[in-house]
Amino acid sequence: MVEKRRYKDTGEQSFFGDYIYERVVPEDHFLRKLKELIDWERFTQKLIDLYKGEGVVGRPPFDPAQLLRIMLIAYLYNLSEREVEVFVNENLPAKYFVGLGVDQRCADHSTLSVFKKRLLKRGKLQIFEEMLSEIIQMATRQGVHFGTVQVIDSVHTTANVNTQKNRKRHKGGKGPRDPDAQWGVKHQRQVKNEKGEDVKQTEYFLGYKMHTSMNAENGLITSLEVTPGNAYDGHHFCSLVDHDLEQNLVVETYTADRGYDDGNNHYYLEVLHLNSAIRLRDIRTKKKDKNKQPWEELSAMPEYQEGLKQRYKIERKFGEAKQNHGLGRCRYLGLLGYIVQAYFTAMVLDLKRIVKILTGIGFKTNSTVAVSYTHLTLPTIYSV
Repeated sequence: MVEKRRYKDTGEQSFFGDYIYERVVPEDHFLRKLKELIDWERFTQKLIDLYKGEGVVGRPPFDPAQLLRIMLIAYLYNLSEREVEVFVNENLPAKYFVGLGVDQRCADHSTLSVFKKRLLKRGKLQIFEEMLSEIIQMATRQGVHFGTVQVIDSVHTTANVNTQKNRKRHKGGKGPRDPDAQWGVKHQRQVKNEKGEDVKQTEYFLGYKMHTSMNAENGLITSLEVTPGNAYDGHHFCSLVDHDLEQNLVVETYTADRGYDDGNNHYYLEVLHLNSAIRLRDIRTKKKDKNKQPWEELSAMPEYQEGLKQRYKIERKFGEAKQNHGLGRCRYLGLLGYIVQAYFTAMVLDLKRIVKILTGIGFKTNSTVAVSYTHLTLPTIYSV
């Protein structure tokens, strides 16, 4: 006989809870739609294995899917664990989405920290990959259409350290505050020097990179990898392609910028019978030898030209992640901390997009309703 798993009682389905939620949380509220569209029970089944008692023996744990939804709220509204605790307690739509009763308090920030550490210690990278993949599979089952063009690019995130203080620590014989963070190239551009000559100006950053594969048609992030900031983008292209194909995505073309213009990447796509729309460096087609002919043929293909037109979409996605969800700066120290931030940000971006595609309802950062009962007329309770 299989023992039934137990979780802490939320009281969500109480009489007054249902009555208040139905009247306060609008039918077209983003969080209501997100709760209704996603099968959160699948995440409970996936995450409960990370608990020693698995919800069968010992004290009943919080439903892990409930803690997951609290973390998603934190990334949706760009809040810390302490801030999201207060936020959920003061906003009925957020409390409804999480699955709490109207009079029940949110799990405190320390519980969220323990949950985050449990994901990393017992689930490791695999659990994050599985959660992102589960969202993609849910989107497929819900009827979200995937195009045949995938866009690959990387976005940098600055480490949560003061570089000047880091130098002082180094001079004092101490190690860096974030030893996993590495210096990488932010961007290069042509500028005029004092003599009016064109020179390359390189700007660097200290932090990490999120290497991302995104479907060009629906804007869903399908695969990602996390590395220190000094990682070479081109070395992560093939593994992103592999992860996409493992999810049974029907892909015909991959497009990327010049940072991925590596012969091995072109060859890998050719072996898989996929079209390459990786932007070629000028040296490929401008050099004066016979080896430039295959590159000229590639650049003349319609799939190459059309693929390059899709690249701007991932840049827009990165801008959204940095401006609205805090990806511009690391929340935590260390590579493991950045893994948490990168995957939760990607999941939030995908969930926003799925709701928009299926319902037409977009996410607004101020789409909350503060706890207030003054405008409600509660039903009369008759005593016998």
